[in-house]
Amino acid sequence: MASSSSARSSYWLVSGLALVLGAAIVNQAEARAFFVFGDSLVDSGNNNYLTTTARADSPPYGIDYPTHRATGRFSNGFNIPDLISQQIGSESPLPYLSPELRGQKLLVGANFASAGIGILNDTGIQFINIIRMYRQLEYFHQYQQRVGALIGAGKAKRLVSQALILLTVGGNDFVNNYYLIPYSARSRQYNLPDYVKFLISEYKKLLMKLYNLGARRVLVTGTGPMGCVPAELAMRSTNGGCSAELQRAAALYNPQLECMIIEVNRKIGSDVFVAANTHRMHNDFVRNPQAYGPYNGLGLCTILSNLCPNRDLYAFWDAFHPSEKANKIIAQQILTGSAQYMKPLNLSTIMALDSRT
Repeated sequence: MASSSSARSSYWLVSGLALVLGAAIVNQAEARAFFVFGDSLVDSGNNNYLTTTARADSPPYGIDYPTHRATGRFSNGFNIPDLISQQIGSESPLPYLSPELRGQKLLVGANFASAGIGILNDTGIQFINIIRMYRQLEYFHQYQQRVGALIGAGKAKRLVSQALILLTVGGNDFVNNYYLIPYSARSRQYNLPDYVKFLISEYKKLLMKLYNLGARRVLVTGTGPMGCVPAELAMRSTNGGCSAELQRAAALYNPQLECMIIEVNRKIGSDVFVAANTHRMHNDFVRNPQAYGPYNGLGLCTILSNLCPNRDLYAFWDAFHPSEKANKIIAQQILTGSAQYMKPLNLSTIMALDSRT
């Protein structure tokens, strides 16, 4: 559901994306496994299996997906994990809670993401039953045991160490925690700079847990321009401008996240974690935030939502989530972006390096 007043996205077409291999099982010698952790930006349907209000399993979600049906993705079509899967020549990994994730399907990878979650366990409490980050990592350990039973512990360990991992979390810690209500518990506990430092310290713990679980190639995305999403414009905008406070939060958080990733890699002695500057990526196609306006900026899409005839013209699909077109632009930057987008290296460089080992 793209707002009629949403900013038009760039017409830049995505190139270089590999074809999806359809329903065939991918030969793991040719395509690496892919694991996804995080929130609604990358959830492919785990919340469909949970009692939660954070759901995208009804129309018009999925209207531009190949099946034209809602899948649990918070998008009109493909989300970023789908597009990265295409880039690495693999099927999209199934949600971990899907009953179809068994047997050979396990070797493709798994998506553990859950809409509403954050770095902190108290983020998203209003959504009731969601898979918080500590639980996503527990599921990852459980997944490895399941794969070990299927192909042996040694092969399972190698599958994980050679896998690509996407981690997208953090935005909800602001919009669905610190700024959720005036004088929230966290905003009374911390001023904004100290809250950002606290988030970064907690995020560092998550990265190290992921590393200790065998992860060796992890794409870590920052937040987008949180103050410019339709929901925040509808609630906080003055004269159509972005929320200054949320923009300040993003400006504090994203550089510290990059610095923390560099520090962790230095400690490990290897470029395990890669910082994806999604804030800059979003700003490239969100040129005129004043054009969003206050309309259709609240809540999730429903069958009664105003549906634009051409979703490719818009940067946002609903109050918080990018359109498929915007996701394609972000995925392309992850693949081929320069150092201003991807540090220390982009996905195409990662694939080239790893193909030699």
